[in-house]
Amino acid sequence: MNIVIYGTGGVGGYFGARLAQAGNNVTFIARGKHLEAIKQEGLQLKSINGDHLVNPANATNKISTIKNIDLIIISVKTWQLSEVAKIIKPVLNEDTMVISLLNGCNNHEILASIIDKKHILGGLCKVVSFVENYGVINHVAYEPTIVFGELNNNKTERILQLEKVLKDAKITNKVADDIQKEIWIKYLYITTVSALGALTRASHGEMIASPYIKNMLLKTAEEIYAVAKGKGVHLPKNIIEKQFEIIESLPYETTASLQRDIMDGKPSELEAQNGTIVRLGKELGIPTPTNDLIYFTLLPQENRARKAK
Repeated sequence: MNIVIYGTGGVGGYFGARLAQAGNNVTFIARGKHLEAIKQEGLQLKSINGDHLVNPANATNKISTIKNIDLIIISVKTWQLSEVAKIIKPVLNEDTMVISLLNGCNNHEILASIIDKKHILGGLCKVVSFVENYGVINHVAYEPTIVFGELNNNKTERILQLEKVLKDAKITNKVADDIQKEIWIKYLYITTVSALGALTRASHGEMIASPYIKNMLLKTAEEIYAVAKGKGVHLPKNIIEKQFEIIESLPYETTASLQRDIMDGKPSELEAQNGTIVRLGKELGIPTPTNDLIYFTLLPQENRARKAK
């Protein structure tokens, strides 16, 4: 496949490197010193599943220079999605697939407001990885997984083709029977831990070790579950228990990307995560007091970061 990775951070860098390793023609969209390092020295992947160096690596900051794209994997931050959709729109051909691996629950809706819905697949990923240095991606925990599907959940020819491409790249993947349910399962996990981690400045392990903070995590998750139910998304009854099993299985020092961004004074996905639960709760008449507390106490810092951007 001719694949574009739009956003070569921890997520895009990991999956792009594995797809390139399998022989696909992968172009990485990056910028600044990260882009220059990739151009000069390749993209270095350090992983608990085995290291790999993509060298030479196709890398640019302009997708307009790339022709005949089969697949665009978007792995930027959720607050950048609308801008990216406008940028990729002119290069889409009749059969180009677009999948976002971002943390929001309505990314497909944002994309569909800008590009033709026929291009869009639903998707999410599970991986703990980050940019360690310019041109260096470090995967430190969790089996990297991509879950995807058509928005109407049909098992189309292109879905089966993508499944084979991911399998050949030895990327754990799952074709979803209900992609909306899968997106909300991931969304419940990431929205439960990320912003509260930023508020407490604590790792996953530190939060779980504190009975008070662990109870806040639980209340956060229960509110997200209630909002999902109000939206007509049918999550498993034991999903909160299952997600806490995952949280407790990760390394003690694990942190989420939203948390790291806020702690570094950068714009974050606060609006797409707890902010969206606050908004949807208000629209649906569902109380979300814990998410309200987390969101509104972090919002001043988020606003400062966006003004400084």
